Amino acid sequence: MKRRKVGNLLALAILSTLRERPAHPYEMASILKSRGKDRDMGIKWGSFYTVVGNLRKHGFIEAAESSRDGARPERTVYRITDAGRDELFDWLRELLAELAPEEPKFVAGLSVMAWLGPDEVIALFRTRLAALEEEIASMRAELARFLEEVPRLMLLEVEYHLAIRAAEAEWVRSILGELTSGSMPGLAEWRTFHETGEPPSDGG
Repeated sequence: MKRRKVGNLLALAILSTLRERPAHPYEMASILKSRGKDRDMGIKWGSFYTVVGNLRKHGFIEAAESSRDGARPERTVYRITDAGRDELFDWLRELLAELAPEEPKFVAGLSVMAWLGPDEVIALFRTRLAALEEEIASMRAELARFLEEVPRLMLLEVEYHLAIRAAEAEWVRSILGELTSGSMPGLAEWRTFHETGEPPSDGG
């Protein structure tokens, strides 16, 4: 992955919006929110104007016009430049073709979960699974609603999120099955450790 001059996904979202048409920052933010891009790209709105400024500084966007409505602050309409268009396309090709390390917080929790007892982990997994099933149902309803108005090609990121969540739910369900049935290898030693405080024997 190359190091980009403005490298967060909010910059990508802004470039994509301005590729469609020029807009002022408030309008850009409204478009992104209405399309759910804050969810897709993990947008932090507090840095929005900083990112707009950085894109302008590096020549990826430029002011098209400025206007003032009464006593309100001056409002600048931005448009994408040729350099910004090239950056957008290059970035998109990279994101779609190349693997990138993705370590969600859940993975971090799994890596050290043995410090909690098996019964507590089972309860936590059940809570997570219930939340996943609720989110999956909501996403399916949302996708069906969007498909009435938008071509499927424009909704592939929603499909992807749904597929990932469904796969996670299936995996959590299978691990819960192993933990509750007692078939998970090492479960007895894990339980003994939490009951006695004695670490498992390493066989030596």
